[in-house]
Amino acid sequence: MKRPLFTLSVVSLGSVLALSACGGPGSGASADGSTTIKFVAADYGSNGDNPSQVYWERVISAFEKKFPKIKVDLQVINWNDLDAQVKTMVQNGNQPDVLQTGGYADFAKNGLLYSVGEVLSPSTESDLIPAMADAGKQEGTAYGVPFVSSARMFLINNGLFRKAGLDPSKPPRTWAEVTAAATALKKAGVEVPLGVPLGKEEAQAESFIWMLGNGGGYQGSNGEYTINSPANVETFTQLKSWVDAGLTEKSPASVNRTDLTKNFASGKVGMLNGFPGQLSELKGKDVTWTSMPGKDQQSPSTLGVADWVMAFKKGGHNKEIRAFLDFIYQPEHTVAFTTRYNLMPVTRSALTALHKDPAQKPLEPFLSILPNATFYPLSDPTWPGVAAQIKTQIGSAVTDPSKTLDALQQAARQARQ
Repeated sequence: MKRPLFTLSVVSLGSVLALSACGGPGSGASADGSTTIKFVAADYGSNGDNPSQVYWERVISAFEKKFPKIKVDLQVINWNDLDAQVKTMVQNGNQPDVLQTGGYADFAKNGLLYSVGEVLSPSTESDLIPAMADAGKQEGTAYGVPFVSSARMFLINNGLFRKAGLDPSKPPRTWAEVTAAATALKKAGVEVPLGVPLGKEEAQAESFIWMLGNGGGYQGSNGEYTINSPANVETFTQLKSWVDAGLTEKSPASVNRTDLTKNFASGKVGMLNGFPGQLSELKGKDVTWTSMPGKDQQSPSTLGVADWVMAFKKGGHNKEIRAFLDFIYQPEHTVAFTTRYNLMPVTRSALTALHKDPAQKPLEPFLSILPNATFYPLSDPTWPGVAAQIKTQIGSAVTDPSKTLDALQQAARQARQ
């Protein structure tokens, strides 16, 4: 989808025109009067295909033509190596000016980041979808700029539903209806009636989705961890009943999302919590995307996931960073990146553009639920460590819900001490 570039706001442009005054020590200014900012980004490509390096080189080239006094030193790092390499950079005092990665909380807590207001013009900041902008706040101040997002929906194989005598136009809305559908699918010989991937790849996400359908979650409104709340114990008791009845894969704790989604695409799974990245793989297949079933009604919310951009203060380049971020958050660029990787937007303008684009019709259900999605407790600096434990341990909650959730709750409390 080709759209004309929008011009930068007056605030942003005024900042760029003032760059000639920024040539002091530590400014990164070169002999020709230009300033270089370091940008580290995650690679959203897969196995060398569709690398993000290509996308960013094109965008940076356009940016440097528009603002020749600002150069961008780009480094794209594989997701598997990104956290470790960035940690080393920060420990050595070599943090980039701009970082695009999965979380911001630790850096914000340690006072390393500019606030969003210091590195985005008001027009760009106000374009952010409010629920996502709020997820970037720590103690009331925004430090994380959402970059791309995703959301989860319930996914059913229409052909397998019909084989089981079920009507795919009436997907399950409650846990009782999930039980009935899964039981019918099992009787019809479906290998995995209900996919519940609780392996370490995405166990924290899968768990959270089902928790939300019962009014649960990882934290309460006061920010305290509630992993072993009665609602969450009840949720895992329900998951356990499905496992015990043979309605899921045999050992959810050892099954990762990637493997189960491949099995869904090949017709071995009847129902699954799905994500937008499956759209390409399922193109042309007879499937239905629908809202998540909850305990007694459709879930009022679903999981929203976001990756983040943040700006480090050390280089003193907030004016240059503002020019760069205002540029990359223009609708043309945000739409191009999200459609390139089957992800979802974080700005109102991109959301509107995708709604209007007939080519993005398969994404429409996700676009509709995105503004009301619920996010992890991303502003909590303890969350990354707690999430890591959840990934590897919560799968055992389908064997003993209370014991597992109590242990995770204790670990979360200790992380706060």
